[in-house]
Amino acid sequence: MKNWFKGITKNVILLGFVSLFTDLTSQMIFPLIPLYLTSVLGASAVVVGAVEGAAETTASLLKVVSGYWSDKIQKRKPFIFLGYGLSSITKPLFALATFWPLVLGIRVIERIGKGIRGAPRDAIVTDSCEQKYYGKAFGFQRAMDGAGSVMGAILAWLLLPILGYKNLFLASFWPGLIVIFFIYLVKEKKPEKIPEAEKQTLRLSVNLLPKNLKLFVFISAIFALGHFGYAFLILKAKYIGFSDSNSILLYVFFYIIYTIVTTPAGALSDRIGRKIVLSVGFLLFALTSFGLIFANTLPSLLLAFAVYGVFFAMVDGVQRAFVADVAPKHLKATALGLLQTAIALTALPGGLMAGLLWDKFGPNATFIYGGTLAIISFVMLLFVKTENVEPEALAVTES
Repeated sequence: MKNWFKGITKNVILLGFVSLFTDLTSQMIFPLIPLYLTSVLGASAVVVGAVEGAAETTASLLKVVSGYWSDKIQKRKPFIFLGYGLSSITKPLFALATFWPLVLGIRVIERIGKGIRGAPRDAIVTDSCEQKYYGKAFGFQRAMDGAGSVMGAILAWLLLPILGYKNLFLASFWPGLIVIFFIYLVKEKKPEKIPEAEKQTLRLSVNLLPKNLKLFVFISAIFALGHFGYAFLILKAKYIGFSDSNSILLYVFFYIIYTIVTTPAGALSDRIGRKIVLSVGFLLFALTSFGLIFANTLPSLLLAFAVYGVFFAMVDGVQRAFVADVAPKHLKATALGLLQTAIALTALPGGLMAGLLWDKFGPNATFIYGGTLAIISFVMLLFVKTENVEPEALAVTES
């Protein structure tokens, strides 16, 4: 057990709890926003799409910018405080929204917080541990994120009938305070003076990133274009006759699998290399996509949700660890922000394409689309070089 925690430092643990409580509040609220807009405020499905699309696009555009500024001034914690603070303050404000444009404004401000904090937070993870433990550290952070998602979704399911929408929104204030407390305890390393960082523009910083890293980011974006997300697994469950409640429980089941597997998957990438783990992850998503075509019973759906959870665990944190491995020391936050921005920007049109295919041609078209892009991404990944991330360079010596 002691060796299992080896490499996971105090900062990584604290940031893990930050992610846990943040996602707990997020999953208490965000799954309810579409229902609140349509059932309470009388908004249309188009409004729901506009609110979510605007929010996620805003966040994605800020990720690389915040990463760049974090590298430029060589500080991480102020961005983390500001980003998580904005999210914590704005979530309870949904209780005051009496018309949909106000929901849109609050949602965008909350996502601005996510855009500001993401890359600097991931960079402080890499600042706080040795490179040979990057996979395990990111895996732990993502596992805590997943645990918060499970807890939040269950709380929403249990408390909505008791509290109602507005009181549940207000209740999200208290976990937000806990988030600020954990951030306060994070100790930022005194930065090294890197003259190059102060002189670089955003464009120059991105241009200075290794070509191999930019190729990997491009491949990750192509994969994200076909990654239709868990929402379409839930739609598949409803399509074959599952109730809304049972469909939500399948979502919780997926997140439980993800939370259990993500830290071991990250640690495995430390041992055998990121590229191998990512390749298997891409193939598992392809397997899930094509398997969903034939999934028409509860056991087959449980299997699909389980494999999807394993795939997501093998890709989510390991992508970040790969980028952190090959990024120059003074550009880690910029590189991590570029990855997150590229994935987010392609995920939106990818989701729209998946929905369009579903509406026009049926569920199977969506799953064929996702599986095909996953295989294309797998083939492209074969051409990515793995300098500085080969197993022998990252092997963990057990004591």
